[in-house]
Amino acid sequence: MKKFAKMSLVAAVAVAGTVASAQPLAEAIKNVDVSGTVVYRYDDRNYDASSAATAKGDLSKNNYKIAITAKSKVNDDVTAVTRFIVGSSTDAGFVGLDYVSGADGQADVTLSNVYFSYTGIANTTVNVGKQGLTTPWTVAIDSDGNEQTGTGILALTNVGPVTIAGAYFNQHNLNASGEAKALLKGYEDIATLGVMGNIGPVALDAWYLDMDDVFDSFTLGVSSKIDLDAVQLTLGARHTELDLDGSSKDNSLTKIMLGAKMGIFGAKLNYGWTDSDGGLAALDNDAKTGMQGWTVQLNGVADAEYLQVGVNAQVLDSLNLAVNYHKLDKEIGNSDFTDEELYLQATYKMSKNFGGYLRFGQNEFEHVGDKDQDGTIGRIQVQYSF
Repeated sequence: MKKFAKMSLVAAVAVAGTVASAQPLAEAIKNVDVSGTVVYRYDDRNYDASSAATAKGDLSKNNYKIAITAKSKVNDDVTAVTRFIVGSSTDAGFVGLDYVSGADGQADVTLSNVYFSYTGIANTTVNVGKQGLTTPWTVAIDSDGNEQTGTGILALTNVGPVTIAGAYFNQHNLNASGEAKALLKGYEDIATLGVMGNIGPVALDAWYLDMDDVFDSFTLGVSSKIDLDAVQLTLGARHTELDLDGSSKDNSLTKIMLGAKMGIFGAKLNYGWTDSDGGLAALDNDAKTGMQGWTVQLNGVADAEYLQVGVNAQVLDSLNLAVNYHKLDKEIGNSDFTDEELYLQATYKMSKNFGGYLRFGQNEFEHVGDKDQDGTIGRIQVQYSF
């Protein structure tokens, strides 16, 4: 499959007449590395009839996304990188087809990334062109979700145990992809600077991002892995603040994460909270600065507390069973409300490059369109990687 994809790509370029100089086909194929994912997702959500017209609503969709990344070595120092998405042309995510009230349809094929990566300076990588927004506030590449992209320059350099990152973009797709779409136009300049390093078993990072005439934000993160022989612990914490230009209100989100693995059993306990002024800390709910569940998430919810609890068991080498409970306590006006979800998940990995999961559960939202909303939620996902 991989060789066929490489040959197809090179052949297409040759037929289109975009190759500047002729070269043997075998040589061209040898310099191209192709990787990607193919994902199918079935989503079904059914809510109480009394609240069917509220903001959450029922969901009945077949979802598809194919992502293909091709890296072609130009010379010893430069690599050309392209990424194609078969899915949504709006946010590089799934194309969703309603199987209750709609017919089958076709997905768009779009060019998501096209940039040059330069490695001619020792311990340094510089990417120039249209690329994923690689920051803690965004998701640059996602096999089964939307992606944030922009045109500009990103540089990474290693100085001993420290990595320094800097980027500037003069265009982006955050007006169509992510959770801050209403605030953005797509042509705001973005500048960001980050420092990452390790002190023994502890990993630290600090980032600053400025969106011209919109907001500025900083985030601090720490994580560690501790091996106690019988128990392996993972610890993490992150604090993010985001200040909108021209506003006296502050947005902040803080989260603490604890994980443990004991033989075939695993557990997690995560807790997060937001500022009373506002809780927008991530430009995508799946980003590091957010805190995402399945249907319940913390990012963008002001004056809220969020608890995530989960346990799992690796019952077979290929099968993992888990149960997850998420609870969001929020304040609207002078009243307190709670959103909850409880779901079971079975994850099956048939081979190294093929697998998927099955989810089934229930959720409850309070104060949705001035009503409460209870629902049954289900999902099946299959993914192939190459």
